[in-house]
Amino acid sequence: MKGKVALVLGAAGAGNMGQVIARRLAGAGARVWVAGRRLEPLQALAAAIGGVAARCDITVKAEVEALAADMLAAEGRVDVAVNATGWGLMKGLHEVTEDELDAMCALQFKGVHHFLSAFVRAMPHGGSIIQVSSATTQVPIFDHAAYIGTKAGSEALVRAVANQYGSQGLRVNCVSPGLTASPMTADAMAAPGLEAAFAKEYPLGRIGTSEDIADAVLWLAGDGAFVTGQNIQVNGGLTLRRNPRPEEIGAAIAAAMGQ
Repeated sequence: MKGKVALVLGAAGAGNMGQVIARRLAGAGARVWVAGRRLEPLQALAAAIGGVAARCDITVKAEVEALAADMLAAEGRVDVAVNATGWGLMKGLHEVTEDELDAMCALQFKGVHHFLSAFVRAMPHGGSIIQVSSATTQVPIFDHAAYIGTKAGSEALVRAVANQYGSQGLRVNCVSPGLTASPMTADAMAAPGLEAAFAKEYPLGRIGTSEDIADAVLWLAGDGAFVTGQNIQVNGGLTLRRNPRPEEIGAAIAAAMGQ
């Protein structure tokens, strides 16, 4: 990755997946720009990894286009672009409000379209674009319909763009975690027994970590990955099985609490 210029969008959350990915790319020698909605934590991260911080709301097309233009103006090139933004809305089908659905579509579908459009144009000589999706598009989980639907839409966008722009030297792929230990899942995973209820469905015997995802992103970002239009399932084999049902999760939590 030495000499390459990379972007990680969605790196403002303390210790989130985007930050772990940014650190991994920087550790491999890339010049990393980190972007998201909150500038202060991005500046701290950029200082730590020798990168650049930029504010960008992926739901606003003009901001995403400005980010790509700023990178080109400052660096002269973009080699890798990673979108790690997301919102883990967990609500039943009939409970999701119109505003929540609009926000989810803006972030996880329209935002991905903005991201792909801007960085396909910013990378005319090729490179690697990576979208973080979710194993739930293959093995659904209850009360995540809006989340699953928008993530699935982003995967379709990735396939379409990979097919059309491969001749440009662009590789465009997804990585799909299952349940991953991260700040986004911390509250849910605090329930005793919950992690074990999920882990037993993973052939490799544990849920994932952000470091697992960063490893896959680093590989896809490198020139040796002869891969495009794919959804790499980085989830310990979860997609060979299924996510637990709500009653199974509830039973595991009750058992762990001695109820």
